[in-house]
Amino acid sequence: MKEKSSAQVKKIEELEARLASELAKAKSDAEEAKAEAYGIVTVYRADAEAAQVQAREVAETAKTRAYWIAELTKCQSRRETLEAIHARGFDLTGEIIKASEHEAKAGTMASSDDDDDDGSKSGSENGEDLNGKEVAPKKD
Repeated sequence: MKEKSSAQVKKIEELEARLASELAKAKSDAEEAKAEAYGIVTVYRADAEAAQVQAREVAETAKTRAYWIAELTKCQSRRETLEAIHARGFDLTGEIIKASEHEAKAGTMASSDDDDDDGSKSGSENGEDLNGKEVAPKKD
């Protein structure tokens, strides 16, 4: 009986040692998985924060551009109105020049680098004077 008991104790000790080894390996695997998951979460969190910053910048740029497009439209309307009044014989040359300058500034602010070559210039920018006659372009 002692032998049987001794054999069982030895077998139990071997099982306990094997279980302890497997438990340690499982804990190690769990820690590795946890660290990998934490790394992935960190990367995704950083990406999400960067995307939010970029979205805010794009929204602000769009808001600013919309403002300048509205300003450009107002300037164009004012210049066209002044030109229509000028065509009826009133001397508004100075006012038209100022309005054209404001329109050019608003046009510059409203356009982005992608839209610089869209060909949407006003008559004075296309080489026409206030009466629609062709003139040589001005050099800056």
